[in-house]
Order: sequence, then C-alpha cells, then structure tokens
Amino acid sequence: MKRLEKKIALVTGSSKGIGAEIARQLAAEGATVIVNYTRSQADADRLVTQIVEQGGRAFAVQADVSNGLEVKTLFKTIGHQYGHLDILVNNAGVYSTGALAEVTEEAFHRHFDLNVLGLILCSQAALEYFNPAGGSIVNISSSVTSFTPANSTVYTASKGAVDAITRTLANELGARKIRVNSVNPGLVETEGVHASGFFADEFRSQIESITPLGRIGAPRDIAPAVAFLASDDAGWITGETLIIGGGLR
Repeated sequence: MKRLEKKIALVTGSSKGIGAEIARQLAAEGATVIVNYTRSQADADRLVTQIVEQGGRAFAVQADVSNGLEVKTLFKTIGHQYGHLDILVNNAGVYSTGALAEVTEEAFHRHFDLNVLGLILCSQAALEYFNPAGGSIVNISSSVTSFTPANSTVYTASKGAVDAITRTLANELGARKIRVNSVNPGLVETEGVHASGFFADEFRSQIESITPLGRIGAPRDIAPAVAFLASDDAGWITGETLIIGGGLR
C-alpha cells in the first residue's frame, strides 16, 4: 500500500514549477490531489491529465488564495467532493528581486498578501476539513530566510514570516493532531525564478560556486521531502524547517 493511499491533498499554486512536481509526487504516492491555480488553467488541466494517465487521481480548482471569499469557495468544493482534507501544502507564492531603493508599497502587499495572508487563510479554512485523526500542513518557504541575499528584502521578509507562522501553528495545532512543517528550497530552476530576475547578472553561477553540491536545484529535489512530511512516516515531526539547498545556508 502506498504511504499516502486514501489521503486527500490540496497543493496551492500547483499548476507549474515546484507545486506541480509536489502534486505529481503526492499522487504517485497514492493521494488524491487538488491542483489549485489562479490563472494558468491550461497548465493545471495538463497536469491533471498527466497524473491521471499515470494512474493517479487529481482535479483542478481555480482560486486566488489571497482572497478570503475564494478560499472559502475552494474548501467548500473540496468538502463537497470528498468530505474532508488530510494534507495541505501551502505552495502558492510570488517572488521578485530589487534593491531597497526600489521597494514599493505595491510590491510589499503583493508578496505579503499571497505568501503570508494566503497561507494563513488556507490553514484557517483547512481546520474545518481535517478530521479528528489530524492532518499535515507543509508550508513552502525559502532558504533566503537563512541565506538572506541582497536585493530581496520584501521576499525574504515574507518568507521569514512563513517560518515564524510554521512554528507558531505547530504549537497551536498540535493538540488537534495537526502537524505543521516547512520546506525551504534553495535556488530552484522554474519558470517563475527565470521571470523573477534571480538569474540576472550571473547570479546563478555565483550561487552554484558557493553551494557545496555545486548546482542549483530542480523541482524533483523538493517534492520527495514534502511527501515525507505529509506522510505518517513523519508522524512525530512538527514545527521543523527543512532547508533543501544543496548545503548552502
């Protein structure tokens, strides 16, 4: 029996990148996966088709998780379809680079509304759908919270909040048998990272040169750790932050 058999999992922001690979991994290990997306319906539908063709179970649901009303609708859809939730992966996020002088209120709110508020809203809504046996919340943070690269003030601040929330919710929800952990990827090659500018000005080669394992990551480096923390194999692990960055911290 697969270790996530009969589990219902929601992965926010999972139409592409790290989120898509997490969805594939959870489905491969037996979970039924809700692929959440905001705008990329074609990507979400394509991912669902891939999972189903490989013998898994998945369906796509649109929702902007920074919007409270859309979060409620998302979870009502899950509840109507399956009655409960076992695993929540808070993956949806945004990231961009910029010097301190370039920081704007708009950029601040864009990061914190999705990276922080979205995580809180989804975690809050999930409480109603976790059954008495408990559940697992895995937050996708970032190794920037320990590496703190220049020109990432707002993004790093938002992910620092994710790390703090992870530990706080682990303390708050432990009595309900809900485990809360964080996976903090290093630099991972995705469409979003390319678009964010993280690879500009030879940044990639600089990071590779100081990373003990000598390369940046791929989504497949991250997904197995998320599946582990979501599973009963991690049944006595909560409040932890796992940095996956090739040894760079």
